[in-house]
Amino acid sequence: MSIKRIDVGARMSGAVIHGNTVYLAGQVGEGESVTEQCKSALAEVDRLLAAAGSNKSKILQTLIYLSDMSYFAEMNAAWEAWVDPANTPARATSEAKLAAPKYKVEFTVTAALD
Repeated sequence: MSIKRIDVGARMSGAVIHGNTVYLAGQVGEGESVTEQCKSALAEVDRLLAAAGSNKSKILQTLIYLSDMSYFAEMNAAWEAWVDPANTPARATSEAKLAAPKYKVEFTVTAALD
């Protein structure tokens, strides 16, 4: 089975396709609020999925990391405005220290190609 990498960098790829599965690197967004960061990060999820030949209706699983669980309701509002309501994925949300103090939320997505 072949492996295809998208947005290859020295440290990681933005997405990796193996078989009929797309694995995205963790996506963080820009902005001051959790809502702004969610919208920015989820737009990047959309972009990477499109580059791989997939879309949010084909997401299998999303792991969400919050720098503080007090952001849970705000993140959920942004998520629910974005996610395909007919095709919600398996999902888990955890609190974690993220790569830089400015980041409040990170999304890690696995999706199908067909």
